[in-house]
Amino acid sequence: MRTHTDEKPCRCEECGWQFRTLRELESHMRTHTGEQPYSCENCNKSFSHMDTLRKHMRTHTGEKPYRCEQCEKQFSELGSLKRHVRTHTGEKPYRCEECNKQFTDSGSLKKHMRTHTGEKPYRCEKCNKQFTISGNLNKHMRTHTGEKPYTCEKCSKQFSALSSLKKHMRTHTGEKPYSCKECNKQFSQSSQLKEHVKTHTGEKPYKCEKCDKRCSKLGNLKSHMLTHNLERPYYKCEECSKQFIHQKSLKNHMKTHSGDLEKPYRCDECSRQFGSLSHLKSHMMTHNGEKPYRCEECSRQFRRLDDLKRHIRTHTGEKPYRCEECNKHFSEKGSLQIHVRTHTGEKPYSCLKCSKRFSDRGHRNKHMRTHTGEKPYRCEQCSKQFSQLGNLRRHIKTHTGEKPFRCEKCSKQFSQLVALNRHMLIHTGERPYPCDTCDKRFNDPSSLTKHIRTHTGEKPFKCETCDKRFAESGTLKKHMKTHTQKRTCTGQKPYRCENSSRQLGGGFVLFK
Repeated sequence: MRTHTDEKPCRCEECGWQFRTLRELESHMRTHTGEQPYSCENCNKSFSHMDTLRKHMRTHTGEKPYRCEQCEKQFSELGSLKRHVRTHTGEKPYRCEECNKQFTDSGSLKKHMRTHTGEKPYRCEKCNKQFTISGNLNKHMRTHTGEKPYTCEKCSKQFSALSSLKKHMRTHTGEKPYSCKECNKQFSQSSQLKEHVKTHTGEKPYKCEKCDKRCSKLGNLKSHMLTHNLERPYYKCEECSKQFIHQKSLKNHMKTHSGDLEKPYRCDECSRQFGSLSHLKSHMMTHNGEKPYRCEECSRQFRRLDDLKRHIRTHTGEKPYRCEECNKHFSEKGSLQIHVRTHTGEKPYSCLKCSKRFSDRGHRNKHMRTHTGEKPYRCEQCSKQFSQLGNLRRHIKTHTGEKPFRCEKCSKQFSQLVALNRHMLIHTGERPYPCDTCDKRFNDPSSLTKHIRTHTGEKPFKCETCDKRFAESGTLKKHMKTHTQKRTCTGQKPYRCENSSRQLGGGFVLFK
C-alpha cells in the first residue's frame, strides 16, 4: 500500500534519505559503508548491489536483452534503451533551469549544469588539471601515460580516445555523416560542419581587440592579429624563426629540424623511415605503382584519397577555403594558409645558404636546389632531369602533346591549368598582382617579379663569358648571341668536330 500512499518510514541516519522498505534502506546504507558483497566470478570486481552485478555480467556474456522496436538495435541495460528511444521520438524531458536547454537523459543535464556552476569535480593527480566529466579526465590521463588503447583495423594506427578512432575510420570509409541543411554538403566531422555553417549564417564570433574586425574562425583571427604587428609573447623557433602559441607545438616543430621525430616504420625498398604505418603504406605505392583511387570524371588515378578529393575540385571548380582579408577563394586549405601570408608578410622559412626567406616550405625547398644543383625528378622518356616536379610534369606534355585545359571563351587549349588561368586574364582584364612600390598591376606573378627588379636593380642572370648581368633570362640569351656573332666576324673557331678535327665558330650544331 505504501506505493500508493508515498509513505517512507525507513530513514537513513547518515544523510536523511527516506525509503519505503527496510531492504531499500539496507541497500542504500552500502553507499555510506562502502560494502560490496556481490562479486563477479569472471574478473573478481565487486559491487554493492545485485542489480549492478547483473548489469556488469552482461559485459562478459555480451547479452543485450533490450531491443529497440524502431531500428532493432539491442542494449544490455533498460536505461540505455530508454535513452536511445528518445533519439527516434526527439523527446528531451530534462530541462536546464538556467538556459532552458533540454536533454534526453539526466546524466547529460548534470554534465551541462557544470558549464553554469563551473564545477570541475574530476582532478588529474599528475598536473592538478580539473574536468567536468570523468570521461574527459580518463582521456587526459593518457597524455601522461601515452596509452593508446584504440587501434584502427585498416592501418594499425593507434589512438588515445575512441572518438578519435571513429573520426579516423572515416578516412578509410569515406563516410560523411554530417550534412549542411542549407546546401546539403556533407562532412566527416561535426566541427567541420559547424565551421561551414558560418559561411551561410555569416556568423563571426571571433573579434579583434585592436580594430573590432570579426572572423569566423579562431585561426583566421590569429593570422589577422599579425597585421597589427603585435608583440607576440609566443614561442619562437631559433632555427627558422617560426612562432607558436604553445610550447608543446614548438617542441614538436623542433623535431623537424633535429630529425628526432620517431620514425619506427622503415621501407624495405629504399630504407626511408616514417612516423606511422599509414604513411609507410602510402609511400609503398610509389614503388609498386598502386593507385587505388580513381576519378570518375577523367579516369585519372591517385595513390591517396586526399589527392583524389583535391583533384575532383579541378572538375567541380569548388573553392571552399576563403580569405577573410580579400575574399579570395581556394580549393585547398594549404593554399589559403600560404596566401594569408601575403597579407601578414610572414615568411617563416629561411634558406640555410643565403638567408633568403619564404612564405612556404615548398618554395624554400625549390630555392635550395639552386644552391645544391639537385634535380631529383627524371623524365622516363628522355632521361632529362628537373629540380621541380611541376617542371617535369610540364615537360612530359611535350612528349604526349596533351592539352587538357580549354578556354571556354575562345576554345584555346593549354597543357597546364596555370597557363589557362593566365590566359583567362586576357579576357577578364584582371591584373591581380600589384607592385608594392609603384602600384602598377600585372596579370601574372612572373611579370611582377621582372618589374620589381626595375626598382631593386637586381640582375640575377649572369653571362659566363664576360660576367655581365641581366634582370631577365631572355635578355641574357640575346646577349649571348653577341659573343657567337663576334666569333663569326673575327674568325674565332673555339669548337672542334671530333670526327673531322674541323674547327667551328658559334651557331653550329655538332652531330655525332
